[in-house]
Amino acid sequence: MMELQTENFPVVCVGGSAGGLDAYTRLLQRMPADMGVAIVIVNHLRTVSTLLHEILPRFTTMPVELITDQLRLEPNHVYIIPENRDLHLLDGEFRLMPISKPRGWPDVITVFLKSLTEHWHGKLIAVIVSGYDGDGAAAMCAIRSVGGTTIAQRLDTAIQPDMPASAIESGCVDFILSPEDIAIKIASMVRQPHSGEVIAGAALPAKLLKNEDY
Repeated sequence: MMELQTENFPVVCVGGSAGGLDAYTRLLQRMPADMGVAIVIVNHLRTVSTLLHEILPRFTTMPVELITDQLRLEPNHVYIIPENRDLHLLDGEFRLMPISKPRGWPDVITVFLKSLTEHWHGKLIAVIVSGYDGDGAAAMCAIRSVGGTTIAQRLDTAIQPDMPASAIESGCVDFILSPEDIAIKIASMVRQPHSGEVIAGAALPAKLLKNEDY
């Protein structure tokens, strides 16, 4: 019973791959740091070590952590999935498992979103941004079925529109927005007092923004 009482803050899962860094930075720059939400960025990498936990602190004052097994989920934090792992949530803690789809395009976003629908009791917001293939699309309807909200990046704002396009094609996307408007929408949905602070952030090289290996 105690478990259920602590799992009452919103979780925002942001899934992406190629071109995702551009979307993550634009979203985080507009996201107030004290809304009481946990942000989990699920960027599907198989063998290349992620650098997101080193890059993204430039764009938010929230702590940015690379997920380790049994790390507890807390509000006002940004969490990054490590490479070559499936991510689950159990008893309010992250669980890392060997990747279940070692060949072809990973489906780590879908895996984590479905885990959230089964094991999280607070509000769920699923966001799909720039990336190749269609990871995450298969979980959009599941998120909505438990009362969650689904958002896809507007295709003309995505460096690689395949992933948000697949989410939209699922027929279970509630909002189609630019990264900046996604941040505004999330802030309005959680409806908690916040400072409205915007982080200017540092400019990133165009080559890095387009690269999926980070």
